[in-house]
Amino acid sequence: MLATLNHWFARLRRSALAFPLAVLVAGLMVGISELAYQQADSQLRRLAVRGQVRLEVGNVVRRVTDAESGQRGYLLTAQDEYLKPYQSASRDVRLGIDKLQALYAELSDEAGLQRLKLLSGHIVTKLSELDEVISIQVNGQPKKASELMLTGIGRDQMDGIRIVANELVQEQNQSIVIGLGAVFDTFLLNRVGIASMTAISLLVLAMFLRQSSLLDRQRRVQQDLVRAERDRLEQEVRARTAELTQLARHLETAREDERARLARDLHDELGALLTAAKLDVARVRPRLLQAAPDLGPRLVHLVETLNSGIALKRRIIEDLRPSTLDNLGLVASLEVLCREFGERLSVPVHTSFEPVQLTSSADLTVFRMVQEALNNIAKHAQPKQVWVTIEALGDEACITVRDDGSGFDAGRVGTGGHGLVGMRYRVQAELGQLHLRSHPGEGTSLSAVLPQTPAAAASAEPHL
Repeated sequence: MLATLNHWFARLRRSALAFPLAVLVAGLMVGISELAYQQADSQLRRLAVRGQVRLEVGNVVRRVTDAESGQRGYLLTAQDEYLKPYQSASRDVRLGIDKLQALYAELSDEAGLQRLKLLSGHIVTKLSELDEVISIQVNGQPKKASELMLTGIGRDQMDGIRIVANELVQEQNQSIVIGLGAVFDTFLLNRVGIASMTAISLLVLAMFLRQSSLLDRQRRVQQDLVRAERDRLEQEVRARTAELTQLARHLETAREDERARLARDLHDELGALLTAAKLDVARVRPRLLQAAPDLGPRLVHLVETLNSGIALKRRIIEDLRPSTLDNLGLVASLEVLCREFGERLSVPVHTSFEPVQLTSSADLTVFRMVQEALNNIAKHAQPKQVWVTIEALGDEACITVRDDGSGFDAGRVGTGGHGLVGMRYRVQAELGQLHLRSHPGEGTSLSAVLPQTPAAAASAEPHL
């Protein structure tokens, strides 16, 4: 049974009529509840009016009795003070008759109006009899007034008033009983409807909760699968990243080794050739000048060319593998690099270098980073001033190259230029981090944070 309900519930949930049907059921429930409320409200209002009719009939009969009592008191005592209760009761009786007519008109009870007319006739006759007896008493004929009172006319009218009043009260009682039964039937119907809809709602809720539980279980399974796949991909990414980092380190090491080999070859072979050529020119120069004096300017130009070639050779060797880095250390090599950069571009370069302890590979990484940054500044920044600093921050060293040039949008750095990517990989290969900050018109700041030798050694040790 439950499986069948679940099947139909699933089909209904996937159907395009699900929402309109739910709205229709909700509207039907609201309509039934509102109709029951309107019926109950109408019945209760009529019951309230019938209750007023019943009370007013009793008040009219009581006030007629009060009027009769006031008349008899006046006949027995002949005191005018007994006329006031009589007059007040007579006035209240007439007002009560008018109010009863209005209440029966509100109920649209024609039979009740006919009985009210009969009651009104008895009351008018009774009040006329009371007025006549009092008038005779006032005119000084007490004996005649007593005889008229003893004729029994008033008693018959009073009996008629009580009978008709009792009938009216009984009719209202019966109508109230019927009305209460209708109200209770309405309440019962509403109660049954609410109970039925509550049961249906609970059933739907139970099915929804069951469906939600199934969906949650499927969602958890999917999340577990996604998590497992994500973990696998992250592990693969970490492995690929480690491979790329190792490859980048290998490529940088191979490139630096190749540069060192080229620098050695240029120094040993090309340097020897240029030096030998310069020495040969120096030996043959006196003889050539004696034999052909006009070759003097040519010899001078040849010597200058050889000197320029030797200088170019030295500059190329320094670019390939700075000898100052191996011979004098990082700070001295950076000072030379910054001074030459400032002289070449005619731009002030402010340096502040604190002593730091880095590995030889990290020294080379810092030198290359500063060299690449200065080359980029020369190509693109058009600065007025440049700052290069090295700070010791505990177990770390912070190297910063900053300029006040044109700057650029750091968030839109494309993948076409590999200089920044290469620097980042080289710094990461030394267990450091590279940070770039730049905005158009606000200059550029490039900084690297590298571990000093104790931290680098500690991080390289295996964890036990």
